[in-house]
Amino acid sequence: MNNADHNPPDPKEDPKGESKGDPMSVAFAEARAAAARGEVPVGAAIVKDGRVVASAGNRPRELRDPSAHAEMLAIRLACEALDDERLSGCDLYVTLEPCTMCAGAISFARIRRIYYAAHDPKGGAVDNGVHFFDQPTCHHAPEVYGGIRESEAATLLKEFFEGRR
Repeated sequence: MNNADHNPPDPKEDPKGESKGDPMSVAFAEARAAAARGEVPVGAAIVKDGRVVASAGNRPRELRDPSAHAEMLAIRLACEALDDERLSGCDLYVTLEPCTMCAGAISFARIRRIYYAAHDPKGGAVDNGVHFFDQPTCHHAPEVYGGIRESEAATLLKEFFEGRR
C-alpha cells in the first residue's frame, strides 16, 4: 500500500506555492514531548488546506487509556476543531506506522493521506502486520507514504527504550 516510490504531494506548499510549515516536525515535537512525559515517543499532526489543525503525542499512561495513541488524540482534536466527524481532505503525519486501532480510526475518519516516519514490524498495521487498508472490509483506504525521516524516528524510539532498561 505504501506509495513511497512515488512523489508525494508537497504538504508545505499550497497551490500558489506559499510555504505552510512542516507538519512532520510538529509530529516530532509531539513525540519528544511524549517521551519527556514518560510515554512512548510517538507524535501526530493533522493538516487541512496546508495548515496544522491538530497535533498530539502519546498519552496512554497519563490518561490511563489504552486508546490514547497520538493518532487517536489528534483525530479527536481535528474533528472538534473542524466540527465534523469526517476528516476528508486532511492528511495525517505520524512518527510511527499506525497500529490496527489507529488504522481503523483513520479509515472511519476518511483521512486522505498518511505520512509516517518509522516502520513498525511488530505493531504496525499499514505496511506490516494485517495491512489494514488492503483488506476488503476496509471502508476507506488513504494514500500512504512511509519511511519519511525514518532514521530520526527510529533513533528517538531506540534512545527512549534504552533509557527505560
